[in-house]
Amino acid sequence: MSIVAWIVLGLVAGALAKLLLPGKDPGGLVVTTLIGIAGSFVGGWIASRVFHRSVSGQFFDLATWASAIGGALVLLILYRIFFGNSRR
Repeated sequence: MSIVAWIVLGLVAGALAKLLLPGKDPGGLVVTTLIGIAGSFVGGWIASRVFHRSVSGQFFDLATWASAIGGALVLLILYRIFFGNSRR
């Protein structure tokens, strides 16, 4: 997949991660979107390196989507843990 496809996948994965993990994010929509994009790259890297699963294939592959959404969820949780109380 190309970088543009990973960015589009990250946007959708960030939105799905936000739906799966509701609540107020410290950074708002823009930061949540950037976390989704970064999470898709991190999830893809983990899937290819740790699980030896190729994610460079098709855009509509279930493993690619699962790794992107999982990476976005992990980064969103970490972001909330480290920066969740900064607005108080």
